[in-house]
Order: sequence, then structure tokens, then C-alpha cells
Amino acid sequence: MSPRLSRIAERISAIFARGVHGTRRIAANGVRRAASASGLMIATAAVAAAGYLLWVHPPVESVQRGDVAIRTNQLTGNVDEFREGSLLLLPGLHEVRMFSLRDQVYRPEGSSRADGPSPFQSIEGMSLGVDLTVRYALDPAKVNALSKNLPDDIAGQIVQPAVQGVIYKTFTRYTVREIFSSKRAEIQQLIEAELKPKLAADGILLRTVQMGKVDLPADYRQGMDKLLAEELATEKMRYTIALKEKRVKETELDALAEKVRRETNAQAAASEQVIAARAQEEAMKHVLPFKQKQIEQRQLEAEADKQSRIRTAEGSAQARRIEASGEADSRQKLADAEAYRLDRVGKINSEQMAREGVLITRHPLLIQKTMADKLSDKITVIIAPPSTDGGFVGAGLLGGAPKAGRTVAQAPRGADTQDNQEAE
Repeated sequence: MSPRLSRIAERISAIFARGVHGTRRIAANGVRRAASASGLMIATAAVAAAGYLLWVHPPVESVQRGDVAIRTNQLTGNVDEFREGSLLLLPGLHEVRMFSLRDQVYRPEGSSRADGPSPFQSIEGMSLGVDLTVRYALDPAKVNALSKNLPDDIAGQIVQPAVQGVIYKTFTRYTVREIFSSKRAEIQQLIEAELKPKLAADGILLRTVQMGKVDLPADYRQGMDKLLAEELATEKMRYTIALKEKRVKETELDALAEKVRRETNAQAAASEQVIAARAQEEAMKHVLPFKQKQIEQRQLEAEADKQSRIRTAEGSAQARRIEASGEADSRQKLADAEAYRLDRVGKINSEQMAREGVLITRHPLLIQKTMADKLSDKITVIIAPPSTDGGFVGAGLLGGAPKAGRTVAQAPRGADTQDNQEAE
């Protein structure tokens, strides 16, 4: 059993002992007064009244979860602490105070707006509102010792004065711009650092101080918005410049890496070429004799081809000379045959001309006939002597008695043509 429960049991035993002792004393008095009926009736009424009071007001108190009960003995001055559960509470003997150990929140509503009843003041003297939240809780280690001095309204009598005594003078150290944007975290830390020991002295633990919305005057808010927009643009430009500088540096590093890569590749390529040259040099030791042999082989092949061509040319020249000699002999023979033919034709023509001269001398009309034949080969000319008796001119040709030596009949066209061809 815990010491506290032991003490409670001892106290309950002492109370019942005192009650029993009182009852005995009453009983003794009752015995002494038993003689009188009125005394007995009074004792019975007293016992009934006590029972009724105990029924109506039971001597037990409940402690909720998250709360702490401080019971003070009015006779001895002892103070006991109780957490979640029930405790004995005798009327007139015990006094109990309940305290909540849960986190509490305090918000100064009057200073949340710039046009509120109690706004904050900046270092420029401008009014502004700040949505401030203070979260606190009772210190469980000190609540027993300080329970007699703690007021019933802890938020209104301890927390509020302490918070207002710190936050107003803190905000007056900063400008509106700092409160609005750049010094919010610093202000929170400063308020916590100054407010925490003050509350701790009263048995209160400060959890956090948070700054919410900052309410500025309308005109100042417009100017502040423009200024913040410009600052944001400047900040953006700064980041842009930094980003470009990093890109330039990245490009330089990429170029340097590319340079190193190219140098490495060039060195590798040079080494590869050196190795290849050495290999080629080594190979040439074997290739050159082979090439020399190939050259010698080709020279021999060329010499053989040359001799073959010379022999072929000599054979061709000899064949051509034989052909030319045969051709000359053949031409000579053709020329002799042609000369013989011309000589023979000349002689025949001379004889033909002699015969034609004799014939023309004997028959002059042949000249006209010849001229007529030259005009056209379609014309057939017949020469006949005129009739001496006045008869038909062609009677001699048709079977009449022509005179000898006077009638010249035209020979058939085919005979004349054949004669002419022979004359030619």
C-alpha cells in the first residue's frame, strides 16, 4: 500500500475512532440521561440529522482526468495532492481546490487588429495588430506548493498581466516592416525568453508563443505590399543571377570536362597510332621481302609479256608484208588486165569507127537516124527510099521490089543497141 493511502486509512481510522469515542460519550450521557425521555429523543434526532447530511452530501470528491485536486486539512494545515480518481472530503474538515493540468491558450483579443481597442505600437509609433497566441500550463511539480497562493482566475490574474507586460514593450523595439516580415521568429523567441521565467515563478510553464496575422493600417499595407513586391522582385533577380552564375560555372565545368575528355581521347588515339605504327613497322619487315618478290615476279612477267608481244608483232609484220606482197601482185595483175582490156577496147572502137565511117559514107541518112535515136529511145526511125512510081513509100519494105543500093532498112532497135554497146 502506498504511503499516501496509508495516511488516508490512518486518518479515516482516527476519524472513526473519534466518532466511536463521541458515540460512546453520547451513549454514556444517554445512559446517564436515560432516565429522562426527552434526552433520548434529542439524541435520536441528532443521529438522524447526521445520517441525512451524509446522504445528501457524501464525503467523497471525484478528480477528472487531466486535473489535480489539492486537499487542505483545516485543523492540521496539511496539504494533499490527488490526481484522477476519488478522495474523501469531510465537510468542515477538508478544503479542496481543483486545478487543470491541461495546456491553456491565451489570446490578447484587443491587440489583434490595428483599429482595435489596444493595438501594439511599433518603433515608428504606428498602430498595428498582431494575432498572438500564448500556450501555457500549470507546473505539476509546483502546484502543490503554490496552491494556496494561486488565484481562481489564473489566465486573467497571472497570465494576462505577464504577457501584456512583455509583448507591448517588445513590439515597440521593432519597426513595422520587421514585425511584418523579417523579425517574426526573433520576436517570438524574445517574448518566450522574457515571459518564461515570469510565469515559472507563479508555477506556470510556458509552452510556445506564436505570431499569426499582422494587421497593418490600410495605407501602410499598400506601401508595404509594393515594397515587398519590389523586394521579392529583387530577391528573385538575385536568385536568377545566382542561378545564371551557377549555369556559367556548370558550363565551364562541362567545357573543362570536355577538354579533359578530348585530351584523354587524343592521348589514347596517339597511343593507338603508335601501337599501330609499331605493328605496321613489324609487319613491314615481313611485307617488304614479299613486295620485293612481287616486284621481281611482275618484272619477269612484264619481260615475258614484252617478248611475247615482240614475237606477236614480228609475226604480224611478216604476215602483213606477205599480204602486201600478195596485194601488190594482185594489183599488178589487175592493172595489166585493165591495160589489156583498154587496149583491146580501143582497137575495137577504132575498127567500129572505121566501119561506121564506111557505112555513113555509103548511107548519109544514118546521121539523121542517129540523131533521132539520141533524142529518145521511144522513137523508132525507119529509112526507106522514096517510091519512084509514086506508090506507097513502104512498099519496098512490105515486099515490093526495091532498087539495090537505094533502099536502106533500119535494122531492129535491138541490133543497133547491141552494136552501140559493142562499140562502147
